[in-house]
Amino acid sequence: MDFEKIEYCEDKVIIKNATSFNIKQTFECGQCFRWEKQDNGNYIGVAYGKVLELEQKDNDVIIHNTNKEDFENIWFKYFDLARDYNEIKEELSKDELLKKAVEYGYGIRILNQEPFELVISFIISARNSIPVISKTIKKISEKWGKEIEYKGKKYYAFPTEEEFSKVTVDEIRETGASFRSKYIYDTVAKIYECNNLKQGKSKEEIESLRASDERLNYDLEYIYNLSDDDCHVALQKFMGVGAKVADCIMLFSMEKHSSFPVDVWVKRAMQHFYLAPDVSLNKIRIFARDKFKELSGCAQQYLFYYAREKNIKV
Repeated sequence: MDFEKIEYCEDKVIIKNATSFNIKQTFECGQCFRWEKQDNGNYIGVAYGKVLELEQKDNDVIIHNTNKEDFENIWFKYFDLARDYNEIKEELSKDELLKKAVEYGYGIRILNQEPFELVISFIISARNSIPVISKTIKKISEKWGKEIEYKGKKYYAFPTEEEFSKVTVDEIRETGASFRSKYIYDTVAKIYECNNLKQGKSKEEIESLRASDERLNYDLEYIYNLSDDDCHVALQKFMGVGAKVADCIMLFSMEKHSSFPVDVWVKRAMQHFYLAPDVSLNKIRIFARDKFKELSGCAQQYLFYYAREKNIKV
């Protein structure tokens, strides 16, 4: 493990000597949009219908507003604590070119986020900046999500499929989602309809229906369990989901670690370290997945963070 031990206290959990967990790097490497930095350097975020506050003291990570049960059932997986990132970094650092980026983003962990929220979040992310994405998701949560109070302040969970299914395209547009509003509306409707179709049916009944009923193509649980390549294809059936957005959803909510999302920063990093300036996004993706294999997702996060923080130019 890349931490010493877990300590359980009243209303908090401490991950002791977590040498590969830096909260700033983890929350600011482009994979999540619900975490906000506080004046004291802590981060407060909403995930899985709960509010958490994370504090860093040297290599100790303190998770406030939680307990042993929630930590073991939700946050241990959410923060990807079963994987030893020291081993991952050691392997990726064998590549002398990548080593710089790994050392710079030494504390990045890939979060295992809620798939429905991530599908909508990364549809919003298309041709958009991180501050605007975060603002839109926050507005969506405030309008239709469950209210949660923490330290006298109101926070909002991301709406469930059912809560979101009652919303119109025009109402979504009011959150700042712009041209993506119709994609969000269509995606929510398809996921909600699929879930209703599954209600009360056994796994065997659902599987026998799947071949003949296209509405079951939008079953996130089923997509989650597909192979990496099949998952990538299946996600692109949603309106507004292309190759890059599919890779993000796969990597940050479906444990598909061979994913390699290519955005402008990753493209610059790959051109800077490995490839010619005119290479296509798809060729970058293929090259990276072939090179980094099951560690492609981690390599992508180190490269993204390094390129953006260093403002790399080609």
